[in-house]
Amino acid sequence: MGLFGYGVAPQAPRIFLGPTPNPSLPSVYPMTTASRGELPIIQATMDLIQWFVPLLNRLPRDHRFALGDRLVAGLYDLLEGLVAARYATVKIERLEPLNARLDLLRLQIRLLHSFQLIDDRRYEHAGRLLEEVGRQLGGWISQQRRQSPSLTTS
Repeated sequence: MGLFGYGVAPQAPRIFLGPTPNPSLPSVYPMTTASRGELPIIQATMDLIQWFVPLLNRLPRDHRFALGDRLVAGLYDLLEGLVAARYATVKIERLEPLNARLDLLRLQIRLLHSFQLIDDRRYEHAGRLLEEVGRQLGGWISQQRRQSPSLTTS
């Protein structure tokens, strides 16, 4: 039918911000480079959240309010922790607990896959995004340990 609530709603145009569109991935690619002065790890975490949260919000009801909500909260906690570490005087104390948060997210995503709530393709993509965040977090922690070795001798 028509546009204004009569029949089918109009579809927004598809916008591709990344490389040549791959039909097996989401139609809107998040920006993968640091923008607006963000640290690359914060941008990578935001990319992960922007891709994964809409997927988690579509989980079946019995999983959305248990595992899905925990994953969403964990992703936002990770982002919040990274931002707090960015502005902290002693960054290592903020960064090290985020490693445990990242491991928990990995396990929860593995559970999603084990319960067959996400397919192999999405599981692998989530793993790649999470691996990138983990690589950057590990590098940041190593750099902070080199800068202040007296704080890491506990």
